[in-house]
Amino acid sequence: MAQSFKIVILGGGTAGWMAANLFAHKWADKLADKSLTITLVESPDIGIVGVGEGSTPTLKRFFSMLGIGDSDWMPQCNATYKMNIAFENFSPASGITRYSHPFISQIDTFTQRAFMVNARTRRLGLDTHTNPGDFLLNGVLAKQNKGPQTPANFPFSIEYGYHFDSHLLGAFLQQHAIGLGVDHVQANVESIKQHPNGDIAALHYKEGIEISGDLFVDCSGFSSVLMQKTLGVKFNSYKDNLFNDSAVVVPTPIGEQIPVETTSTALSAGWCWKIPLTNRFGNGYVYSSDFVSKNDAEQELKNHLQLNENAECRHLSMKVGALEKQWQNNCLGIGLSAGFIEPLEATALHLTQISIEQFILEFEEGGFSNRLQGQYNAKMQYRTERTRDYIVAHYKLNTRNDSEYWRANRNNMHLSESLLQILDVWYKRGDLEAEINRQDLSTHFNAVSWNCLLAGYGAFPPLAAKQPGTGDLYKEQNIQSFLQGCALNFSTHVEQLR
Repeated sequence: MAQSFKIVILGGGTAGWMAANLFAHKWADKLADKSLTITLVESPDIGIVGVGEGSTPTLKRFFSMLGIGDSDWMPQCNATYKMNIAFENFSPASGITRYSHPFISQIDTFTQRAFMVNARTRRLGLDTHTNPGDFLLNGVLAKQNKGPQTPANFPFSIEYGYHFDSHLLGAFLQQHAIGLGVDHVQANVESIKQHPNGDIAALHYKEGIEISGDLFVDCSGFSSVLMQKTLGVKFNSYKDNLFNDSAVVVPTPIGEQIPVETTSTALSAGWCWKIPLTNRFGNGYVYSSDFVSKNDAEQELKNHLQLNENAECRHLSMKVGALEKQWQNNCLGIGLSAGFIEPLEATALHLTQISIEQFILEFEEGGFSNRLQGQYNAKMQYRTERTRDYIVAHYKLNTRNDSEYWRANRNNMHLSESLLQILDVWYKRGDLEAEINRQDLSTHFNAVSWNCLLAGYGAFPPLAAKQPGTGDLYKEQNIQSFLQGCALNFSTHVEQLR
């Protein structure tokens, strides 16, 4: 890194302040000796999208890296624990009206093999137990509404995510980053100055401010001011296999019992999330404007939540897809400016964090230059597209017949070769885990997660006519008793939030 290296981040919100924190933490020594400056510039007139209120366990790792405990930030952000995602009415024709995708913890090593063996046995036509939430501890804890914290004598680590108010989280991360030495400037960008080779030289603001830099980070959201509008990086839309492009959101009151799971419920032209915070439920209907109008979507959400006509809703547009390159010239796209996969599995913040961490690795290994830019772009493209495939499978495998939207999703043949291979192995009763390993997908969604989805949808052939009555490892290994015993070590969610 050259003397007095300058990193300029355009845009705040969760993505901008997450990047600022990770950079400042990783390169704290360079900030201290002034060989590095980090400046985050955001407009006081532009709000943040602010609907991403759920995370995967990667956010737990983020706070751990920064030395921030749950009690340090959760109360300030109305945050709750998240152990599971429950899916309702995505595959009613299979006879399954609800299934769980729990976060996988260390202790699941003892039970996940039985789950995958049972799922494969069921693919052979034998009647075995394949409910994902019954095999994984977080699924059991979600049913009992217990939090993830354990006594000191419990020898296994528990994975979990969070629900949070994204505006409050952004504010918390802002203060923490400033405390680490990040400079914060509020100004409205007016023009971008570039070097002859296309590199960004400086941001010029209406207030007369000009901020030069060596590395620029675009966190300007869907506007993608630096990556798309300035550098002209191509945006690849996922519209052909992810139809949803809009959302309508509304809060509702929450009672004394606060769930430890996100609930995703299929509606006529998309699905509705229900996210519990300490002070409210966050609700949103993610839908395709090609299949339902804005007004009808709002009315459907109100009907689903049993709200009166005067309930005030907020409407959002989504641009689903990804940049062809997420690192171009001396600029890195992070968060919505780099791409967005709809929020069905809470992957937005997950991919944001992964991209920042991967950039830090490649930037350092490349001698604080863009020498490994191509390697970074290839890795992030692969990770983004494989994450997309997992979300696409939720739509492709649906068994709803109540609307053209769901039929169109089921009939959609715009599938990647990777996804086609996974489905081919599954339906041909092959070794799904071996296929996941062959494609190197375990860092995205591993074999257990794929089994949760496919078994949860009841994507099985008809049962064989003659059943031998054996082969159910759920019962043979007494998994229910084992997990119920483990759950005795956990207190209720509400108790853990106090």
